[in-house]
Amino acid sequence: MELHPIPQPDELDIREKEDASGAYLMMFATTALGLPLPIVNMIASVVYYFVNRSKGRFVKFHALQSMYSQLIVSAINSYLVIWAIVNLVNNKPFTDVFWGLAIAVGVFNLVYFIFSIIGAVRAHKGRFYYFIFFGRLAFVQVYSVKEKQHEKPVNLPPKM
Repeated sequence: MELHPIPQPDELDIREKEDASGAYLMMFATTALGLPLPIVNMIASVVYYFVNRSKGRFVKFHALQSMYSQLIVSAINSYLVIWAIVNLVNNKPFTDVFWGLAIAVGVFNLVYFIFSIIGAVRAHKGRFYYFIFFGRLAFVQVYSVKEKQHEKPVNLPPKM
């Protein structure tokens, strides 16, 4: 697989480093709204990606990795919130399975926060930090050279 040149920390300007680290830090800014409505974090990460994807491959990589991981975290958090709302509306007790899931989701979010802080710090230093699965996925999407497809020309000379 052919790759685009991978920038080294001294080749990146401070703005690129800040925008890349902002992809992870943006999640903390929306957490206050995102606790009752996890979809807010997901929307914020998607918007951040689309606004910043044209600012260079380094920024695009970090924004994409952050967005992919945020989609999973938001889905898990949304599931838990919906389950809690359904239980409250129907006046049902919270089962041990619910509390087990709530603890697992809490631990998962804590681990995600830690990885996001590490990712933000590394990006601010101009370094890459690869999340499990999402790092490779984002890297391949951003840095692999797409083969030019040989398209048939649209305009052809007249048949003779």
